[in-house]
Amino acid sequence: MKIRPILFTVLGVATFILLIAFVNIGSDSRVVKKVIISIENQLENHFIDNNDVQGMITNGYTESIEGTSYKDLNVRELENRVKVNSYVEDAEIYRDLKGNLIIKVVLRRPVARIVQYEGPDAYIAEDGALLPVSDKFSSRVLLITGTGTKEIASSESIFKSDYSKLFELINYISADEFWKAQIAQIDMLKNGDVKLLPQVTKQYIEFGDLNDIKNKFQRLEIFYQDILPRKGWNSYSRVNVKYKNQIICE
Repeated sequence: MKIRPILFTVLGVATFILLIAFVNIGSDSRVVKKVIISIENQLENHFIDNNDVQGMITNGYTESIEGTSYKDLNVRELENRVKVNSYVEDAEIYRDLKGNLIIKVVLRRPVARIVQYEGPDAYIAEDGALLPVSDKFSSRVLLITGTGTKEIASSESIFKSDYSKLFELINYISADEFWKAQIAQIDMLKNGDVKLLPQVTKQYIEFGDLNDIKNKFQRLEIFYQDILPRKGWNSYSRVNVKYKNQIICE
């Protein structure tokens, strides 16, 4: 009497395994019904569109892979073709239950643009990666000029250059809506100091070195919120916050 339940369990497991095998065989023989591409950040960073991604997975050829058997596709290889693009932060490719090939792409967000007078410009992304400029789209971000731009632009990442501390300043400005709207440019000087150029007002800001960034912006906040409204937005040509606990206006 006790044998039947055991036999039933064994047969049930065997049947289940056979069903899995049958499903896998059927899935392997399915073809790509449709390629569905989703690009995150595309509306704000128009560096890459669906046609570009389509070109990446077909090695630049115009024909679609729709109708191709999944047995003939190496999904991981397709994923790597997309990930190798410098504008792409991450990519994921998989098929859904309907037989569609799903391609999800996350684009890098530029936070600053390196401006060179004797070389091509480049973007610094929010993860520190260096991106080439694009003929398709120009991102309105903080400009970086002056000493060191050539070294930064030729690096894979700002962290692989001698100017990784500059990234702290870029992030501080980019993360704050007020300073992001106020500061247009960071000019790096030969002595290691930086100069900030505002978007609207005519005075430039002698920021000093890249240390004590938060405290310097706290003093700049006093200048913008208390001093300029009383004296006039274009009353000064220069403001200096490089020295501790001081605001020098000229």
